Amino acid sequence: MTSFDQETLRLDFFSLFGLPRQQGLDVDRLEVLYRDIQSKVHPDKYAHLADGDKRLAMQWATHVNEAYQTLKDPLQRARYLLQLAGHDIRLETNTAMPIEFLVEQMELREAVVAAKDAGDVDPLDVLHRRLKKDLRAEYAALQQALDDHALERAGGLVRQLMFQEKLIHEVDDALEVIER
Repeated sequence: MTSFDQETLRLDFFSLFGLPRQQGLDVDRLEVLYRDIQSKVHPDKYAHLADGDKRLAMQWATHVNEAYQTLKDPLQRARYLLQLAGHDIRLETNTAMPIEFLVEQMELREAVVAAKDAGDVDPLDVLHRRLKKDLRAEYAALQQALDDHALERAGGLVRQLMFQEKLIHEVDDALEVIER
């Protein structure tokens, strides 16, 4: 465990994988790096060692898993980048959002419920495609905001994307219920 010591364990997630601190990330490369590191630190490889080394291996495996889960998800990755930049997006206290956005979210949720209640897949499919397109545009805007170090804007986009991601999951759930 010489290369995986306590000091290295304190590296931020990007440094852990040798990746630049940026929103745009090659997820396939991240996967390869994750598998490589995980194969080196998996606790099973250290089952025969002293308890301290086993504990360190478990810490490493947990840290690597957490880092991978955070970096592979673009929303979690953005939140992490904002955290690294020292920018608190104040999820619990900052609920300010453009009124147009909030009204649209309410209308979309009502449309999901209506389509689900009617058992109508077509409007849900249309909505799903629209939301996917909107998400791609929002994530591109988020990446640009982070690249420009526009942290307030990025924080606002993260909060909006949380709403949008939740909505697309609601659409997916409604589709699943109808298609059973």
